[in-house]
Amino acid sequence: MRELFDEVAGQSPLDPGEAVRRASRTPQRKRFYRDVGVGEGEGGFTVTLDGKAIKTPSGKVVEVPRRAIAEAIAAEWAAQGENIAPLTMPLTRFANSVVQSVAERADAVADDVAKYLGSDLLFYRAGYPEALVGKEAAHWDPIVFWAAETLGAHFILAEGINYVRQPDAAIAAARAALPGDPWSIAALHVVTTLTGSALLALALAHGVREPADIWTAAHVDEDFNIEQWGLDEEVASRRAARAVDFEAATRILNAMKGSAG
Repeated sequence: MRELFDEVAGQSPLDPGEAVRRASRTPQRKRFYRDVGVGEGEGGFTVTLDGKAIKTPSGKVVEVPRRAIAEAIAAEWAAQGENIAPLTMPLTRFANSVVQSVAERADAVADDVAKYLGSDLLFYRAGYPEALVGKEAAHWDPIVFWAAETLGAHFILAEGINYVRQPDAAIAAARAALPGDPWSIAALHVVTTLTGSALLALALAHGVREPADIWTAAHVDEDFNIEQWGLDEEVASRRAARAVDFEAATRILNAMKGSAG
């Protein structure tokens, strides 16, 4: 069973793509349990398989802070058929990684998110064609203006790919708006990694935009190229895989905003 949890856990949520790649290379294992449930532990809620709480590869009991999260993870295990497919269990992978790798280093994860603010996707704009310039402005400007007006984070926009150093005060102001609990910051890091934008992740966490709007904003350039040249199957496959992890991270962020029960 330890090997199975290694597969499901994948790597840290800081690299969801690697978790998917590892899972896709591993042969599926037979389902070894009958009943799935949700219990309560000393530090939160647990997911049980035939009455036993699931654990991380290092042996830590997976305890989650919200019942809604535990129920969603339990649903992933309950939905497995004769064979267990780790690719269909993004919340389980996430929970394993948070408990094993993030719980005691939330500040370090937040610092890693803040590094994206030095070269955020939203800061580097196309100079042409006009249609793309307009699309980027429509989707990205409201987020940049929100950061300036609400967070006091005034960033510098640039045209093209030449690096522009962002003000330390702007980065610090946005860094201060990051959540402090391990589950929220891990989810926010996943969104940052998937979108290439810490600002988009912050906007999602603060409810400034709906998840679908954030996802669209992250793919403005890609969608524009698809409109011009058509959809590449490999690109579509990678995007679909990323969307699964994006949805899981969004569910975590939403659950953490709710009550602990």
